Amino acid sequence: MNEARSRLIVALDVPDRLAALSAVDRLAGHVGVFKLGLEIFTSEGPELVREIAGRGEKVFLDLKFHDIPNTVAGAVRSACRMGIDMLTLHAAGGKKMLEAARDAAAGAPKPPLLLAVTALTSLAPEDAPSIGIQAPLAAWVEQLAGLALEAGIPGLVASSHELSRLQEKFGGKLTFVIPGIRPGGAQAQDQARVATPGDAIRAGAGFLVVGRPILQAADPAWAADEIVAEIEESLIK
Repeated sequence: MNEARSRLIVALDVPDRLAALSAVDRLAGHVGVFKLGLEIFTSEGPELVREIAGRGEKVFLDLKFHDIPNTVAGAVRSACRMGIDMLTLHAAGGKKMLEAARDAAAGAPKPPLLLAVTALTSLAPEDAPSIGIQAPLAAWVEQLAGLALEAGIPGLVASSHELSRLQEKFGGKLTFVIPGIRPGGAQAQDQARVATPGDAIRAGAGFLVVGRPILQAADPAWAADEIVAEIEESLIK
């Protein structure tokens, strides 16, 4: 069960410190990693990151850095000083930016797992032309995955819909972190490309990101445990 639990990341998509720490209190020991994104980081900043990490919890800082190489390198160095375990970058920032991030992280006492973000799970295939992507969305994701691998980025954030193909091409070379996870019967909400925990694990996911289905459950710890049980069952099969 410990391996299955370590693969579950809960997204702390909450408005403030008290809500975040309340969720951590309820879910400590039930999930493997706590993810802090733009909403809570903009509200509370690095101190909350340090506070959660200081409790011995693993922290995934999901800020999707996307800027010129020098700026991203500086941001990565600052992020590493918070004691984080995982960090996202936009693969679309290009090879030089990704390499700068890689080099900056490598100089940290405890380098986080760097993850290149491909296409957001809120994007549907029909959205691609509107943002200048002429190739099919799946092909664009594969291109970005290859770019990340060339730049020495060890992990990738991608939709479960592209996971089987990515596993076929890059399995064993990249760790896959899959958002847009919805337990059976849960609403997709604003996610366009979703999967169940079991389907994603069987397709090759290394980590699963779940937010509202856990945080908005009547009993968040129970909801997390149910997902962990499904992960464990899928790992055995």
